[in-house]
Amino acid sequence: MTYSCFELEKRGSIAHIRLNRPQQLNSMTVDFYIELLRAVKALDSGGGTRVLIVSSTGKHFSAGMDLSVFEQGDLLKTNGTLDRENLRDVVLSLQDAFNALEKARFPVIAALQGGCIGAGVDLASACDLRYATADSFFCIQEINIGIMADLGTLQRLPRLIPEGIARELAYTGERLPAERAKAFGLVNEVFPTQEEMIAGVEEVAKRIAAHSPLAVSASKQALTYARDHGVDQSLRWAADWQSAILDTQQIYECFAAKKEKREPVFPDLRPRSGKLN
Repeated sequence: MTYSCFELEKRGSIAHIRLNRPQQLNSMTVDFYIELLRAVKALDSGGGTRVLIVSSTGKHFSAGMDLSVFEQGDLLKTNGTLDRENLRDVVLSLQDAFNALEKARFPVIAALQGGCIGAGVDLASACDLRYATADSFFCIQEINIGIMADLGTLQRLPRLIPEGIARELAYTGERLPAERAKAFGLVNEVFPTQEEMIAGVEEVAKRIAAHSPLAVSASKQALTYARDHGVDQSLRWAADWQSAILDTQQIYECFAAKKEKREPVFPDLRPRSGKLN
């Protein structure tokens, strides 16, 4: 399937989405959100994807929401109660695209160059891992145009960096450079160039994809659950989930591969077929 806002490539078990509107600074149109949600859900449902990389082209990763979204009067009308109810539905629909990254059974890695601005921060904060180039920066741009960030940044960023820093960025709209972002733990590693970053990210993706996709998926879900719940609840959830998914054959395969000095071989996750929709 082809997309108008990005390219989707799949090599083996590793998928790669590349934002490809560099002349528009990879700003996000309404179509972008629709396409991203559709693409991530398709990858997740298929079962064969073990890691997703999200990168970009051109000078900046993303300038955030495209101006065309704000210019669609019917979409963002606030003339009355019915308009405001519709606006709430619009915001929730846009959130779904980034929520899909967090809910996907596979880890998602963001590879960021240049500016990661506005909705770009919403996207990056919904990913599992973030890598950046030395010239990159984060900016919660919404405050600079008189609105509140509403697609996930204010909910996820304070769980990724110190709350005071997140508040400072949200209130001032100032830039957070890559090295400072790394110091706060928002970025895993900073690379001199985009080429080196992509190579590094692909290597990380390969290392993740070599492990049991069932164990990796369970680990992602456990980490997300623990983020949103207390330790006692999370431990009980982990015990329940482990008893549901533990596969002794995959354990034996790990030991056999080590003994035979080879890479272990694991089955893909099953395609999602248990939902009615």
